[in-house]
Amino acid sequence: MASGRGWIHQQHTKREQRPGPTAQKLLPRTPTLREQHSCATISKAAPIKKCPLVRKPMKNIQQCTRTCLSQAAYIESLPCEILLKILSYLDPISLMVVGSVSKRFYELSKDNVIWYKIYISHWKVKQRWQCDSMNPLEKKLSDTTISDPDPGYWKKTYVRELTTAREKKMTQIMKTVKHHRSNDLSVNMQKAVKMSGLTWALKFLDVHGKETVIEQTDVHFRDSSLTVTWNSYLWPEFCSLMKIQLHAITPLLPDRCLKPIKNRLQRLSLIAEYDLRNKKDFGRYVGQDMHIKLFHIHPGLIVGLWRKSPEIAFVMGTLHYHQLLEKSFWGSADSLYTFPPHVPLLDDIDPEYGLHGYQLHIDMYSGPRTYLCRTFRGLFCRRDYIKHGYLRMAAIGLWNNRMHTPLAGKVDFLWETLTLNGSVQNCFLMDVTVSHEAETPYWCFSAPVSLCANKTSETLYDFMGQSFELNYKDDMGKVHAELMWMKETEEHYVINLVLYLKTEKVNSYFGTNYTDTLLD
Repeated sequence: MASGRGWIHQQHTKREQRPGPTAQKLLPRTPTLREQHSCATISKAAPIKKCPLVRKPMKNIQQCTRTCLSQAAYIESLPCEILLKILSYLDPISLMVVGSVSKRFYELSKDNVIWYKIYISHWKVKQRWQCDSMNPLEKKLSDTTISDPDPGYWKKTYVRELTTAREKKMTQIMKTVKHHRSNDLSVNMQKAVKMSGLTWALKFLDVHGKETVIEQTDVHFRDSSLTVTWNSYLWPEFCSLMKIQLHAITPLLPDRCLKPIKNRLQRLSLIAEYDLRNKKDFGRYVGQDMHIKLFHIHPGLIVGLWRKSPEIAFVMGTLHYHQLLEKSFWGSADSLYTFPPHVPLLDDIDPEYGLHGYQLHIDMYSGPRTYLCRTFRGLFCRRDYIKHGYLRMAAIGLWNNRMHTPLAGKVDFLWETLTLNGSVQNCFLMDVTVSHEAETPYWCFSAPVSLCANKTSETLYDFMGQSFELNYKDDMGKVHAELMWMKETEEHYVINLVLYLKTEKVNSYFGTNYTDTLLD
């Protein structure tokens, strides 16, 4: 018994005297079958919980601020030679963005050496070995040294050359659009917009001086107009708005900027400006549904407001093709493009000059739906029809059943936001183009209209159905139409369509002197 206890004590002391794992490398022990079986059972019964990640302590705000300030101070402390070397690798757009960082970067971003290389690389100036003649652009570069001009000379020259090239390209585009057929106007306008990279944006100005710019969401082309839609999640507060400006945006590099790029070289042209200081009378009420109210602000702007809260839901712009490219290309960011005054052409031979030879093209639609698209030719006005300061021209007679025209289906105004969509019944968009005998547009507009119950429906006893009327009025004239709802076919019929032109505008345009011959 004693010898046995001594052997066990000896083995225990030898184990304690063994060197640790740092001194002697221990061999891995193979687990027994029972241990392997127990480990497998535990892994199937309950998954092993992962240890939570231990995050390193974050720096406090003061340390982060000091780091940012030190980095900014480090960049500002770099020598001008190093900064110019860095700026030489930037493109023109990035250079202009860097120039708005600080006064020092603005001065460095105008370096003539950098812009001289950009100018040459953009216009691809190649040396030609000619004895007698020389390219004018090469001669201009050879006569001017880099160090002679003032800082920013080649930057201004580069932008000026881009502007000149853009104006030439826009002029070519407008010439191709003018020489068109009437049925190809929409196709030519789509090509012109695509070639020029033309887009439209809205600028909102509130009472606090804050400006909010929202670019277009989508654009749809029609026969005589286009519809631009603006949708956003961050609309400005409608109650604090003072002004809305509609701008056309064209890039200075139309060939290279077909896709919208942020901070690109671009030119703004003011198309329309709307005053919203008087919220009670800021626009014409058009219609409503369970979600929104529609308002039309002349010219060509449709604002949808939520019914529960006076906030903007969406904005649409209906722009007629007539003189649209001139307004979009030649205006400035702060002022509209002023067209040259019209010089009236007198005609002493024709006693009815300015009263006949008119043509009316009308298009009633909403979104992809077309309710009516028709052209009426040979419209005229007799002297007896000049009343109350208007020239009356009938396109569809009330008692001529052959001229009555149906509208395709039920009419409604389709609207859509980023989250909702709907329709306003008995409302739609209407494009009107009135041309005189020289086939030149005289009166053009695109605006939303609504159908209202006809107050004189009792006089239309020959027509079975509910009677509606449509009215539109602006500075050039007004349009009046009467419609009947047929329950059998479930469609509206236009039974009367009359065009009224202001006598004052006609006299100013044609140089005539027509007056009211009969007053009620």
